Amino acid sequence: MIAGAGRVALLAAACATLFVGHLPTAVAAPRYSEYVALGDSWSAGATVVQATDRFVPMGCVQSRANYPKQVADALEVPVFRDATCGAAETGDMTGAQDAPLGGSNAAQFDRLTPTTDLVTLGIGGNDAGLADAVFDCLTVTNVGAPCMAKYVVGGVDRMSANIAATEPGVIAVIDGIRERTPRARILVVDYFAAIGDRGCFPTIPITDADAEWLRAKMIEINGMLARAAQSAAAEFVDTYSSSIGHDACQPAGIRWVEGLAPISGNPPGLAVPFHPNQLGGDYQAGVVLAALGG
Repeated sequence: MIAGAGRVALLAAACATLFVGHLPTAVAAPRYSEYVALGDSWSAGATVVQATDRFVPMGCVQSRANYPKQVADALEVPVFRDATCGAAETGDMTGAQDAPLGGSNAAQFDRLTPTTDLVTLGIGGNDAGLADAVFDCLTVTNVGAPCMAKYVVGGVDRMSANIAATEPGVIAVIDGIRERTPRARILVVDYFAAIGDRGCFPTIPITDADAEWLRAKMIEINGMLARAAQSAAAEFVDTYSSSIGHDACQPAGIRWVEGLAPISGNPPGLAVPFHPNQLGGDYQAGVVLAALGG
């Protein structure tokens, strides 16, 4: 038998063990408290079948599963606002935008506050006119370089000039974000590979020469975004390098961008031509999270 004092000590030890075993587990606070996503259709994840009006008008064709929403969910950010909208340009950061399919998206900067501590930005392609150039390059035969002939006149590449002219606007946007959100970590996210080094009729009815030119312009605009980020002391996220081989010419399940036909298998249904499908959105989310160390 255990003596009285021994029984008391044993009971005390047991109670202490029981108490310690049921202490609440400490939950780590989210690294970011307020995340705002800014940008155009490549950040909005332009879609038809997954469009949502939770943050913007339905006409912005913003996806309910775009990379900003995936990043916000993965980081468990308490406050999240997604201002991204199809066809957005740098001027739409400070002024209201008529959404492509109807409605008005308030100035994207309106979602920023002094307590915002994370911002992603994907912008510039529409300012430079690169998105429009893709459709200008569509043709019925794989002969010559009709698109390049339109943009390169007298040895001057107008698209290169457009891209260079867009750089100050992107820098101004980054500066504007910092003025409004002095605590924020700012990530500039580029455009991943949409077109390879040749066309693929009928998915991408663009001549091989024009496809190579468009690919070079995509690399050029991403280089501009990298310079703008560096100039304005923001972080640059390279989604292009590791996306090669997943362009719109690849088979379903491998491609991360849809071609001219407005049909996608990821998710099944209507798609926005020459824009990321859900596989592309998932890829963007992974690269951004990796950049954040999450």
